[in-house]
Amino acid sequence: MSLLVVGSVAFDSVKTPFGEVEEVLGGSATYFSIAASYFTDVSLVAVVGEDFPEAHLDFLKERNINIDGLKRDSGKTFRWKGEYSYHLNEAKTLKTELNVLESFRPTLPPSYCEAPMVFLANIDPELQSNVLNQVKNPGLVACDTMNFWIEGKRDALIKTLASVDILIINDGEARELAREVNLVKAAKKIRAFGPKILVVKQGEYGALLFNEETIFSAPAFPLENVFDPTGAGDSFAGGFMGYLSKYQTFNDDAIRRAVIYGSTMASFNVEAFSLDRMRTLKYAEIESRYQAFKGLTTFENVANPES
Repeated sequence: MSLLVVGSVAFDSVKTPFGEVEEVLGGSATYFSIAASYFTDVSLVAVVGEDFPEAHLDFLKERNINIDGLKRDSGKTFRWKGEYSYHLNEAKTLKTELNVLESFRPTLPPSYCEAPMVFLANIDPELQSNVLNQVKNPGLVACDTMNFWIEGKRDALIKTLASVDILIINDGEARELAREVNLVKAAKKIRAFGPKILVVKQGEYGALLFNEETIFSAPAFPLENVFDPTGAGDSFAGGFMGYLSKYQTFNDDAIRRAVIYGSTMASFNVEAFSLDRMRTLKYAEIESRYQAFKGLTTFENVANPES
C-alpha cells in the first residue's frame, strides 16, 4: 500500500561529541521516507531550492520513493544547524533558515490524493491541514509536531489533531501540549483532542504507547556507538508507519509491533551522521535487530525458581 508523507527536506549541520558535519542531507520527511521505504511505497511532499543536488534526489529514487510531490523553488533549501552534548536526547538549535520552506504551499499531484495512509511530519500545522484537506479519504492519519508549533500555533495544531488518528511526539512535547507533567494524565488530555493513539518517544529510554485503556512500554536498543541522534524520531515514525502500511492491520498487537519496528529503524539511524547508515542498511539486518528487541524484554518463558 502507498504511504504519503509531507514534511521538510533540508541541509543539516550537526555537531556531537563524536564528530561534526556540514550541510548534509536531512529533514523530517527525508528521514521518515527512507525508513518507511523498507516496508512500503512512499510518496513524498516537500520543497527544496535550486541548490539541492541531483545526487540526493537519486538517493531517494534508489529507495523507490515517489518524488513527484517534491517541488523545486527558486531560492535556497531549508537549513538547520544544531549541537548535542553528551546528553544526546535533545539538540541545541544554533540556526534555522527556512528559505523556500517559508512560502511553501503544497499542491498534491492527483495520484497522491488517493493515498490510504498519511503522515504529517514536523512542519507548520496549517500546512499539515492543507495537505490533509487534499487527500480524499485516508484510512489512517498520523502526525508529528514540536515545541515551536505547540507554543506558536497551538490553536491551529489542535485543529489539525481533530483529524488525526495517531500522534507521535516526545515526552517534553507531550507534557507541553497537554499542560500536564504526568505522562499518563497528559495522554488522556491529548487523546481528547482527537488522536486515538499516542506514541511518546523517550530517546535512549524507549517509547510509550497509549491506546485507549492500554499502555505499552518499549525499550530503546542498547548500542555501543551512537554518533548522531538527528532524525531518530522521524526514522522511528517511518518504521512505525511503514510497518502498518505494509500489513494494513491496526489492532493493538499490530500497533505494538509497529512501535518495535520504529525503534529498530531509529536505532540504525543514530549509528552514523545524516542518513549514512541507512545507505547501506539491508532488510535482513532490520529483521535480525527486531528479533533482538524481542529478546530484551522476554521473560514469560523463564521458569520461577520454586517451580
